[in-house]
Amino acid sequence: MKYSALSTFTGVCLSTLLLQRASSLSSRLPSSRLHSTSSPSPSLPSAALLQFPVSSSKSSNFATLSARVHDVMSGPSPPCLLVLPEVWNSPYATSAFADYAEELPSLESRGKPKSESANLLRTLASTYKVHIIGGSVPERCPEGSIYNTCLVYGPEGDLLAKHRKVHLFDIDVPGGIKFKESDTLSPGGQLLTGFSHPTLGYVGVGICYDLRFPELSLLHASRSCNVLAFPGAFNMTTGPAHWSLLLRARAVDCQCYVLACSPARTKAPDVPGPHKHYEAYGHSM
Repeated sequence: MKYSALSTFTGVCLSTLLLQRASSLSSRLPSSRLHSTSSPSPSLPSAALLQFPVSSSKSSNFATLSARVHDVMSGPSPPCLLVLPEVWNSPYATSAFADYAEELPSLESRGKPKSESANLLRTLASTYKVHIIGGSVPERCPEGSIYNTCLVYGPEGDLLAKHRKVHLFDIDVPGGIKFKESDTLSPGGQLLTGFSHPTLGYVGVGICYDLRFPELSLLHASRSCNVLAFPGAFNMTTGPAHWSLLLRARAVDCQCYVLACSPARTKAPDVPGPHKHYEAYGHSM
């Protein structure tokens, strides 16, 4: 299969959100732009989807993320929201999650986090004065459970929201892909995670396979959600069939804007590493 520009694209995707504040869901019409390279109008809020290749080196992933954030926030019209990919600090492999997992802060935590990944997100958010939906990273809890967790940081470096992936991705498609997150991960116990953005209003957060279940998104819509954000890493079996379809379906269902950020698609290395290579679909939108 040939690699398309939208799958292997590395850099920043800008989505201009023509938000209309209204009390009824029916008055909000969803709209998005794929990988726009033009600068959005300064009068319109925009979100940047940071699609980049994820490697087995955590320090390299940190450097890549820092460079991408610097690039987009140094432009003439910096966005008011950044969205990162699912599992951006680690290979997307059940065998890797435990090795790369970190103890993440709670919403009640104050000060510098112990977690390297959380501290980087906090630093970037406060340095560039921007809201960051931090994709997701593997989280290790003291009792031994591992979660696929998204942290949301505000412009002052405060932790605004924390979402643990509720719906784990267990799939076995003959001739396609076999992947079972539940071999390593535990499901999150909180359905609704969101935060209030001063420009965009209420933003609901889910992770990847959470997108598949409309009830979760509809619960967000019942709270007058303006934007739904889904860091996700669909693969080359589910991506072509379901990625765009499900994102557009949730936008239609909920009458709100939907943002989704994927890792960039990468080829398997010539020399296999300790963890099985996962080929993400890409196509952040």
